[in-house]
Amino acid sequence: MTKTGLFFGSIEASPTVWTVVGFFAAICSAILYSISNIIGIDSQFNFIVVAACMLLISGFFDIVDGCVARYKQKVTKRGAFIDSTLDKLAEFAILTGVTIGSLSDPIISILAISISFMVSYVRARAESLQIDLKGIGIGERAERMIILAIASFIPISYSIQIGIILIIIISVITLTQRVLYVTKRL
Repeated sequence: MTKTGLFFGSIEASPTVWTVVGFFAAICSAILYSISNIIGIDSQFNFIVVAACMLLISGFFDIVDGCVARYKQKVTKRGAFIDSTLDKLAEFAILTGVTIGSLSDPIISILAISISFMVSYVRARAESLQIDLKGIGIGERAERMIILAIASFIPISYSIQIGIILIIIISVITLTQRVLYVTKRL
């Protein structure tokens, strides 16, 4: 991570710039997922693969912004707020894009969005009570998006929907782990 911070930190751009770059990659991913169903069946998988690559690029820049902030010693509450807000918007956009692209049942996608947001809400609420949940739970945003990307690379019908179901399962487990951890601490 130090080398990443060093490399990207040497470019004259703030950590927030890298956050925004990652956000735009996520929006591109969402758009590609959403239009994959209007492209011919021969090209649909290609669009899905490119969407998954954009999703991974977004995740990469989500790592870069933190590395640059630490390297440049510019870790701020404002930056953390912008980062977490854009992360949630990106996750919502991507899962909505998957749904619009008819790659997952809408009810399953709504469950994934809702549970993912609850995982983040519990963390934010715990932090307001001065309880740190970093590292608590098996499925933070990065793990959820990696599952979606992997599912997108599998050229099997309904692979993305199966990935979304896995996201729901790990999100429920993470939510449970976090709620139990916080209630024990309180």
